[in-house]
Amino acid sequence: MRLPILTLIALITAASATAGTAKDFSVKDIDGKQHSLSQYKGKIVVLEWFRHGCPFVQKHYKDGHMQKLQATLTQKGVVWLSVCSSGPGKTGHLSKEDHSKEAKSRQMSSTAIIQDEDGTLGKLYGAKVTPHLFVIDAKGDLVYQGAIDNKKSTRSADIEGAENFVKNAVQELLDGKKVSVPQTAPYGCGIKY
Repeated sequence: MRLPILTLIALITAASATAGTAKDFSVKDIDGKQHSLSQYKGKIVVLEWFRHGCPFVQKHYKDGHMQKLQATLTQKGVVWLSVCSSGPGKTGHLSKEDHSKEAKSRQMSSTAIIQDEDGTLGKLYGAKVTPHLFVIDAKGDLVYQGAIDNKKSTRSADIEGAENFVKNAVQELLDGKKVSVPQTAPYGCGIKY
């Protein structure tokens, strides 16, 4: 009889981890522009942890899927911040110039690219892998965190037919609905803090 109770407690704890006010931050992008969550109050914000060399990230960028999602959502007024938390000397670390070159070559459509070298933002949100995504609603509440989709693979071909949790969460918010899937288990390359 204890197992179901413990399982229920674990499920309630996991669900409540996404509930509540998102933590404010103040960070600079690779061009030196300041970004804070509070400045985007009234807008939906997506935080995407990425690393250019990660095969799980490449799955979504290789054929332009992530860029298309970024462009579609930012055109609807969503703020999309792509965050790299790889520190100097760690796997995935790039200079601001190299991040800029990579972003242009991949035609990234995010609002800004944040270089979180000391890991402050990543640790604040508990980002574990790339890609790891968080959706914050217009009131400033964290309403989704986890994987981009339900296909835990590095194959770009697996995107077709996958459930895109981020796209669905943002669309539900835009439609005035509550996010139906508030949390999933993220998958990808471990962030090297």
